[in-house]
Amino acid sequence: MLRSDYDGQTCSIARTLEVVGERWTMLVLRNVFLGLRRFDEIQRNLGIARNVLADRLGTLVEHGVLEKVPYQERPVRHEYRLTEKGVDLWPVIVSLMQWGDRHAPTPAGPPVLLRHRDCGGAVSRHLTCEACGAALGPRDVRSLPGPGAPPDHPLLVARGAADGG
Repeated sequence: MLRSDYDGQTCSIARTLEVVGERWTMLVLRNVFLGLRRFDEIQRNLGIARNVLADRLGTLVEHGVLEKVPYQERPVRHEYRLTEKGVDLWPVIVSLMQWGDRHAPTPAGPPVLLRHRDCGGAVSRHLTCEACGAALGPRDVRSLPGPGAPPDHPLLVARGAADGG
Protein backbone atom coordinates (compact mmCIF):
# COMPACT_ATOMS: atom_id res chain seq x y z
CA MET A 1 0.00 0.00 0.00
CA LEU A 2 1.32 3.45 -0.95
CA ARG A 3 1.76 5.68 2.07
CA SER A 4 0.36 9.21 2.03
CA ASP A 5 3.41 10.80 3.64
CA TYR A 6 7.18 10.57 3.57
CA ASP A 7 7.94 10.22 7.29
CA GLY A 8 11.28 8.61 7.88
CA GLN A 9 12.71 9.74 4.56
CA THR A 10 15.83 11.86 4.77
CA CYS A 11 15.30 13.49 1.41
CA SER A 12 14.80 17.10 0.33
CA ILE A 13 12.47 16.01 -2.48
CA ALA A 14 10.29 14.03 -0.07
CA ARG A 15 10.06 17.00 2.32
CA THR A 16 9.13 19.26 -0.61
CA LEU A 17 6.43 16.83 -1.77
CA GLU A 18 4.88 17.05 1.70
CA VAL A 19 4.11 20.69 0.87
CA VAL A 20 3.51 20.77 -2.92
CA GLY A 21 3.06 17.13 -3.91
CA GLU A 22 -0.71 16.78 -3.71
CA ARG A 23 -2.47 16.40 -7.05
CA TRP A 24 -3.97 19.91 -7.30
CA THR A 25 -1.32 21.94 -5.49
CA MET A 26 0.91 22.84 -8.44
CA LEU A 27 -2.12 23.88 -10.50
CA VAL A 28 -3.30 26.10 -7.63
CA LEU A 29 0.17 27.66 -7.54
CA ARG A 30 0.18 28.05 -11.33
CA ASN A 31 -3.08 30.00 -11.09
CA VAL A 32 -1.72 32.26 -8.36
CA PHE A 33 1.44 32.92 -10.40
CA LEU A 34 -0.80 33.77 -13.38
CA GLY A 35 -2.93 36.23 -11.40
CA LEU A 36 -5.90 34.26 -10.04
CA ARG A 37 -5.72 34.86 -6.29
CA ARG A 38 -9.26 34.61 -5.01
CA PHE A 39 -10.79 31.33 -3.86
CA ASP A 40 -13.78 31.49 -6.21
CA GLU A 41 -11.59 32.36 -9.24
CA ILE A 42 -9.26 29.45 -8.59
CA GLN A 43 -12.12 27.05 -7.86
CA ARG A 44 -14.05 28.03 -10.97
CA ASN A 45 -10.99 27.86 -13.23
CA LEU A 46 -9.75 24.48 -12.00
CA GLY A 47 -13.14 22.87 -11.39
CA ILE A 48 -11.69 21.59 -8.11
CA ALA A 49 -13.97 20.63 -5.21
CA ARG A 50 -14.24 23.49 -2.74
CA ASN A 51 -13.15 21.35 0.22
CA VAL A 52 -10.09 20.10 -1.69
CA LEU A 53 -9.14 23.67 -2.67
CA ALA A 54 -9.61 24.88 0.90
CA ASP A 55 -7.32 22.08 2.09
CA ARG A 56 -4.63 22.83 -0.52
CA LEU A 57 -4.71 26.57 0.18
CA GLY A 58 -4.60 25.90 3.92
CA THR A 59 -1.51 23.71 3.51
CA LEU A 60 0.22 26.34 1.37
CA VAL A 61 -0.58 29.07 3.92
CA GLU A 62 0.48 26.83 6.84
CA HIS A 63 3.85 26.22 5.17
CA GLY A 64 4.37 29.89 4.32
CA VAL A 65 4.13 29.47 0.53
CA LEU A 66 1.04 31.70 0.31
CA GLU A 67 -0.35 34.34 2.61
CA LYS A 68 -4.04 35.01 3.11
CA VAL A 69 -4.75 38.73 2.72
CA PRO A 70 -8.16 40.39 3.19
CA TYR A 71 -9.42 42.33 0.17
CA GLN A 72 -12.97 43.04 1.44
CA GLU A 73 -14.34 43.73 4.93
CA ARG A 74 -18.10 43.09 4.72
CA PRO A 75 -18.24 40.18 4.42
CA VAL A 76 -14.57 39.46 5.04
CA ARG A 77 -13.02 37.94 1.92
CA HIS A 78 -9.44 36.98 1.30
CA GLU A 79 -7.07 36.47 -1.58
CA TYR A 80 -3.94 34.35 -1.64
CA ARG A 81 -0.60 35.94 -2.44
CA LEU A 82 2.76 34.35 -2.93
CA THR A 83 5.31 34.86 -0.19
CA GLU A 84 9.03 34.96 -0.99
CA LYS A 85 9.03 31.23 -0.22
CA GLY A 86 6.27 30.82 -2.81
CA VAL A 87 8.05 32.96 -5.39
CA ASP A 88 11.03 30.61 -4.98
CA LEU A 89 8.88 27.91 -6.64
CA TRP A 90 8.82 29.89 -9.91
CA PRO A 91 11.68 27.92 -11.51
CA VAL A 92 9.87 24.67 -10.67
CA ILE A 93 6.62 25.89 -12.25
CA VAL A 94 8.47 27.12 -15.36
CA SER A 95 10.39 23.85 -15.68
CA LEU A 96 7.19 21.79 -15.43
CA MET A 97 5.51 24.02 -18.00
CA GLN A 98 8.44 23.82 -20.41
CA TRP A 99 8.67 20.05 -19.96
CA GLY A 100 4.97 19.77 -20.77
CA ASP A 101 5.35 22.00 -23.84
CA ARG A 102 8.14 19.73 -25.12
CA HIS A 103 6.89 16.29 -24.11
CA ALA A 104 3.09 16.61 -23.77
CA PRO A 105 2.21 19.44 -26.19
CA THR A 106 -1.28 20.55 -27.13
CA PRO A 107 -2.07 20.53 -30.86
CA ALA A 108 -2.62 24.31 -30.94
CA GLY A 109 0.70 25.10 -29.27
CA PRO A 110 1.73 26.24 -25.82
CA PRO A 111 -0.99 27.80 -23.68
CA VAL A 112 1.50 30.21 -22.07
CA LEU A 113 4.40 32.16 -23.53
CA LEU A 114 7.02 33.56 -21.18
CA ARG A 115 8.71 36.75 -22.34
CA HIS A 116 11.47 38.92 -20.87
CA ARG A 117 9.84 42.20 -19.75
CA ASP A 118 12.76 44.31 -20.96
CA CYS A 119 13.34 43.01 -24.50
CA GLY A 120 10.51 40.55 -25.24
CA GLY A 121 12.81 37.56 -25.69
CA ALA A 122 11.64 34.05 -24.84
CA VAL A 123 12.66 32.38 -21.58
CA SER A 124 15.14 29.53 -22.11
CA ARG A 125 15.29 26.23 -20.23
CA HIS A 126 18.10 27.80 -18.19
CA LEU A 127 15.88 30.75 -17.17
CA THR A 128 17.80 33.21 -19.30
CA CYS A 129 16.51 35.43 -22.08
CA GLU A 130 17.06 33.85 -25.50
CA ALA A 131 17.37 37.32 -27.07
CA CYS A 132 19.67 39.28 -24.74
CA GLY A 133 21.09 36.55 -22.48
CA ALA A 134 19.95 38.14 -19.19
CA ALA A 135 19.42 35.86 -16.19
CA LEU A 136 15.70 35.97 -15.40
CA GLY A 137 13.58 35.70 -12.28
CA PRO A 138 9.81 35.84 -11.87
CA ARG A 139 9.73 39.65 -11.73
CA ASP A 140 11.64 39.88 -15.03
CA VAL A 141 9.12 37.83 -17.01
CA ARG A 142 5.66 38.40 -18.42
CA SER A 143 3.27 35.51 -19.00
CA LEU A 144 1.21 35.88 -22.16
CA PRO A 145 -1.56 33.71 -23.55
CA GLY A 146 -0.09 31.38 -26.16
CA PRO A 147 -1.73 29.88 -29.23
CA GLY A 148 -2.97 26.90 -27.20
CA ALA A 149 -4.67 28.98 -24.47
CA PRO A 150 -8.36 28.06 -24.20
CA PRO A 151 -10.88 30.85 -23.47
CA ASP A 152 -10.99 29.89 -19.77
CA HIS A 153 -7.20 29.94 -19.34
CA PRO A 154 -6.10 31.69 -16.10
CA LEU A 155 -4.25 34.41 -18.03
CA LEU A 156 -7.35 35.30 -20.01
CA VAL A 157 -9.57 35.09 -16.93
CA ALA A 158 -7.19 37.25 -14.87
CA ARG A 159 -6.85 39.83 -17.66
CA GLY A 160 -10.61 39.89 -18.19
CA ALA A 161 -11.15 40.55 -14.50
CA ALA A 162 -8.46 43.25 -14.53
CA ASP A 163 -10.07 44.84 -17.57
CA GLY A 164 -13.45 44.94 -15.83
CA GLY A 165 -15.03 41.92 -17.42
